[in-house]
Amino acid sequence: MCYWAGVSRSSYYRHLEIVAPDEEEMAVRAKIQEIVLAHRRRYGILRVTATLHRQGMIINHKRVERIMREDNLLAIRHRKYILTTNSSHDLEVYVNLAARMKLTAIDQLWVTDITYIRLRVEFVYLAVVLDRFSRKAIGRCLDRTLAARIAVSALEQAIAARQPPPGVVIHNDQGIQFACAEFQDVVQAHHMVPSMSRPANPYDNAACESFMKTLKQEEIYCNEYRDFDDLQQHLEDFIDHYYNRVRLHSALGYRTPEEFERDIAAETACTDCVPAAAMRYFTAKATAPADASIGRNSPTER
Repeated sequence: MCYWAGVSRSSYYRHLEIVAPDEEEMAVRAKIQEIVLAHRRRYGILRVTATLHRQGMIINHKRVERIMREDNLLAIRHRKYILTTNSSHDLEVYVNLAARMKLTAIDQLWVTDITYIRLRVEFVYLAVVLDRFSRKAIGRCLDRTLAARIAVSALEQAIAARQPPPGVVIHNDQGIQFACAEFQDVVQAHHMVPSMSRPANPYDNAACESFMKTLKQEEIYCNEYRDFDDLQQHLEDFIDHYYNRVRLHSALGYRTPEEFERDIAAETACTDCVPAAAMRYFTAKATAPADASIGRNSPTER
């Protein structure tokens, strides 16, 4: 109707709010319910508000919160915990480069981590690899054990999907799955640069921790899976089709990871130049870190 009448959606809702406030309230409630149910109650207040804004509706997040609370549409949240990192080993540990990098493009810094998922009769484990700049999930592996192959398979899938140039920094915790020879051989074979978090410090890998939290709260804890294969299918649907392509990410200006990457690619195509990443070096006497430009995909100083 707005298209054929030649008016914007926001003008329609402003007019409706004045001449028919009850109808306008019901229209807003219907739209919010449509968004919440379409995302299977994964979206919270801010993402619902951002989606409404993208659809041309002018509305405050406080009003969205009130309606969602009254209609029992608030996102489902649960919390569980189990230890998956064993850093008690004598293998080589690498310096934390990720904390010092200022990213400007994709395939400069990848982050990876492992989490557990509880099924009816067993625990299984999921390793994921994200591009830190776009938050896109580019590799994953679901396995019944915490053997090194789970981390290796996730990284190999990411490499096959992205075909990265030499110099990509791959960041992870100090777990034995990442420090072992099998994983580091793949890193070296593809000319990647290893980076590790400090012991027992999840903030060093906050992007991956945030993804795991989203995965569990919006998918894992909301479903009961028949078996390993059923979980595998749901993970594919959530990560590949929902998280990467549909779910709005607050850190990306409420865009999806794939939409964000397309926008960045269009911007760089116009300028014909990709800005170099930067590395911050910290000294004991310095009051602020100094930035040193580095190559697009290399963490070493030129």
